[in-house]
Amino acid sequence: MTIPEAFEDQEIFVTGASGFVGKALIEKLLRSCPKLGRIYVLMRPKKGHTIEERLQLQWETRLYERLRREQPDARSKLVAIAGDVEQLGLGIGSADLERLRNVNIVYHSAASVRFDDALSTAILLNTRGTHELVKLALEWPKLKAFVHVSTTYSNPGVLEVEERVYPPLADWRTTIKLAETYDTEILDIFNLKYGNFQPNTYTFTKSLAEQVVNEYRDRLPIFIFRPSIVVSTIEEPMPGWADNFNGPTGLLVACGVGILRSQNCDPNIVADFVPADIVARTLITSVYKFMGESKSRAKDSDLYVVNCATANISPITMGEVIEIGKTFIRKNPFEKTLWLPGGGMTTCPVLHFVRFCTMHLLMAIVVDTLLRLYNEKPFLMKLQRRIFAAFSALQVFAMTEWHFQNDNFRALHDVVPVNEVSTFGFMQHANINYTEFFQHGIRGAKEFLLKESPESSSAARFRVKIFYVLDFLCRGIVYSFLLRLIFRFLVRLW
Repeated sequence: MTIPEAFEDQEIFVTGASGFVGKALIEKLLRSCPKLGRIYVLMRPKKGHTIEERLQLQWETRLYERLRREQPDARSKLVAIAGDVEQLGLGIGSADLERLRNVNIVYHSAASVRFDDALSTAILLNTRGTHELVKLALEWPKLKAFVHVSTTYSNPGVLEVEERVYPPLADWRTTIKLAETYDTEILDIFNLKYGNFQPNTYTFTKSLAEQVVNEYRDRLPIFIFRPSIVVSTIEEPMPGWADNFNGPTGLLVACGVGILRSQNCDPNIVADFVPADIVARTLITSVYKFMGESKSRAKDSDLYVVNCATANISPITMGEVIEIGKTFIRKNPFEKTLWLPGGGMTTCPVLHFVRFCTMHLLMAIVVDTLLRLYNEKPFLMKLQRRIFAAFSALQVFAMTEWHFQNDNFRALHDVVPVNEVSTFGFMQHANINYTEFFQHGIRGAKEFLLKESPESSSAARFRVKIFYVLDFLCRGIVYSFLLRLIFRFLVRLW
């Protein structure tokens, strides 16, 4: 049976459909499995738009342009379901619950990926939300596969991460009860102690969600899919598509506009990035494999876990990412550049702090002062505070290298029929040309995130030349001042 045949007439339920992974998954399912039944997507009204309006706006984005051109009728297969992962029963009404009784496949990718969320918020979204969906799925008699999308960083205390569930950091039922009982401030006081000193609430609550899934493995056809850091697409539906600033995309954009000059990060760490379209492909092939092996799988077998990680297939260090970005961005700069694109990494926190004060805060003060003089709203100091808070939350990940075992992930390529490798395979991309990949990623950031032309204007290129001269002069002045101080100090010593 081919992969599209396996998905023929299947009814699919997707949470997190408006997220990065959810969007890529839905587009891939509709385009490559054209005979599937329906895709029900859980959505809530947002920013004055109803769920139907939000779904239509998503359908009209560039991501779905190829799908609209090749299969214009595919829109009719998307059905919006009103609900909220943070609510009991996911907030789904009785009429919609009845429609979902025929669901065959569940993709649970909804989660709060903010590292600075309050503990109570993260518990209700990531842990209780998973339990609520699992309870609903127990009532769906035709269910064949339930995919819980987790993260390879759900156990950050383990540096050699295997494709298995690790012992719990806390009791998930007690944790949910605490979030339902106590207010946000009280829980935040005990956050580090109760969370076993996890780096953030995201990894802690995703780890507990895996315990929920593991407990129901004998009652549901369920497994865990752990992507690492999801980045822009490598091939389809177009290279370089992204819808957020997470991971290296945000790092390169911040360096590219000149507001990020220093990072407290180890440049020699091998980073684990996986393109969004590879995640979408393997989410589909993992279900294909899981359904094909369902009859032969023993009920008391261990939970099937897939580490969707590629560092041991296509390694690249964080230092190499930054160098590729700096080189290309100076040739193809952003339109809103505030200073010369650049930035550097250091493992020394003292040096980073000095750089942050001189290169970040001083520049923010100067720019905001000039904006006030021209009666414009200052923004850079506020933005620098947000950058500082974001990088503080990411500190552990910037200084630590994990190794993810991925035998189950690699095996997904082997189950793809030979004539479908170009559509659903991924090992053909094993030797990624990272220079070309991040060039596409930067163009994608310009187009999809910053709403600029993928190619820079002549004015943007001219500004970078001016910034290059100004940067050289400023460095010369600073270094001269420092040398003068050192000279005076030495003279006094003599």
